[in-house]
Formats: sequence, structure tokens, C-alpha cells
Amino acid sequence: MAYDESMVVVNGSQVSCIGHDWEDIPDFLGAKYGEVARRLDLSFNQLRSLTGLKAFSQLEELIVDNNLLGNDLRLPRLPRLHTLTLNKNQFTDIEALLEHLAEVTPVLEYLSLLGNEACPNQLVSMDKDEDDYQRYRYFVLHKLTNLKFLDTRRVTQWERSEAEARGAFMKVVKPANDQDAASDLRSESTAVPYTPLPRGSKDARNHKGVFTKCRYVYYGKHSEGNRFIRNDQL
Repeated sequence: MAYDESMVVVNGSQVSCIGHDWEDIPDFLGAKYGEVARRLDLSFNQLRSLTGLKAFSQLEELIVDNNLLGNDLRLPRLPRLHTLTLNKNQFTDIEALLEHLAEVTPVLEYLSLLGNEACPNQLVSMDKDEDDYQRYRYFVLHKLTNLKFLDTRRVTQWERSEAEARGAFMKVVKPANDQDAASDLRSESTAVPYTPLPRGSKDARNHKGVFTKCRYVYYGKHSEGNRFIRNDQL
């Protein structure tokens, strides 16, 4: 893919490369701006990987909204990064992402994940409500204890206390999708149904009767089955 260097906008230590349909970060970007960039905006591209960030060792703010980043995202260690926005990408596994960020962005204070399936709110599903979103916030704060802002809201002291006490149990579990459910139904329908009878009793070519003992004894003292039978019919 050809890259046009003239499309890069630079303002001091701020570098912007917005809406160019880039699928990866070109080498020239790191070579030319890696040492000076403090803020990098790569929004509205087609990025699936951020491996080209290795040259941006001084980066403090990273904006990569509206791309194609997913659960396989791997960032280089960014010891100065305090702001990261990943809105409207393709993240579904919140736990894997948070554990990775805790490892490579030790001073992260602002994180935004709106518009991803991993962030349960009405931007991604009308089935989600404020309780779902609040549980998500507790879990994120449990994993990333230095956060001051999450999505559009400041982290409160109450949330921090709740995250410490209960955040580990607030993981949002993704239900099985329709294909998994259909597969389970097919496997159940093809399974041999349970029967207490021996296999031989169902062989049409060599059918055998089956006798056994029953632990229940019928005495008939509560039965009304004989009330319509005349004595001459006995």
C-alpha cells in the first residue's frame, strides 16, 4: 500500500493521520516522528495492528478510534502513555485487553472503549442497561487501578471502593452465540435418547420381553376403578 507523507498533519508534538484507510502504521511515520510525537491520532483508518508504535517511545496520548482493532491487539511498552481511546473497534474480550494494558501502559489514567462489544452499553446493544455498564466499570477499575477517567465519566471514590471490594466478580460473560446454540441442539438431537431398557429389547429382528421387579406395591384401597363394575361382571 502506498502512503502519502503529505497527508500527515503535524502541530508541535501532535501528529495526526486521520481517515486514510491505512491498514498498518507505515515505517516512515515512526522514523520521522517517533522521537518527537507526544500525541498521535490514527482515527478512521483500517488498522488491525499497532506494531508500528515501537518507535514512539515518548508517546503520552494515543487515539485510534474507528479502526478494526480486535482481541489480538499487542502494544509495545509505552511507559509514558496516560491517555488511550479505542472507541468503535472490534474488542469483545475485555479481560484479555485489560491485562495487556496493565502490563504495557503502567501510568494509564484515561481509557475509552465506547462502541466495542466489550463495553456493554446501548451504543452496542439496546439490551444493555446502566447496571450492565456499571458492572463493566467496576471490573475495569479492578484491573486498571490508576484510571481517573473511564469512557466519558470521571472515576468516583465510591466506584474505586466498589471495584476493590467486588470488581473481581463483575466480569461480563458473553453468552453463547446463535451458531453455538444451534450446534448444541443438533448434537442433542443426534444423541441416543436415554432408556432404562436393555439394548436387546429394541432389536426388531430379535425382540425380547423384559421382566423386572417394581418396588411399588398397589393395594387398591384408594382406587375408584371398580365402582362402575357390577357383581355379575366379575
